[in-house]
Amino acid sequence: MPKERPKVNIGEVIRSYRGERGLSQGDIERRTGLLRCYLSRVENGHTVPSLETLAKIAEALDMSLADFFPSMETAREREAKKALGELSADEIRFLGEIKRYSTTLSDENKRLVLAMIRKMATVVPAQRKAAARRVSF
Repeated sequence: MPKERPKVNIGEVIRSYRGERGLSQGDIERRTGLLRCYLSRVENGHTVPSLETLAKIAEALDMSLADFFPSMETAREREAKKALGELSADEIRFLGEIKRYSTTLSDENKRLVLAMIRKMATVVPAQRKAAARRVSF
């Protein structure tokens, strides 16, 4: 069975972090005991380090192993982030309040609150339309 190709280029991540910290491959060599030519091969994508070796490099760069890998978001989490991005700060605060207080509600009471919100949402636009008609000339 063929090996699955990594979705993350570890070498690029190492080079990026090393550059951010102003370290050379020689600095990493001294801190880890790994040869500079080996580090070069890793950074250029010719070699994939073992987890143990990656841990040494991470320590030398003062970072965690998790920093090498992007978070794995589910489709639901991506949708939630997208929806939150479309909300105003007031709406996000409002939802936070609802979440904080709803944790103690029973399922039946949660359904009741949701039904009330739906009802209020349909009543308010109708009231606005009626008020607009009264103001119109």
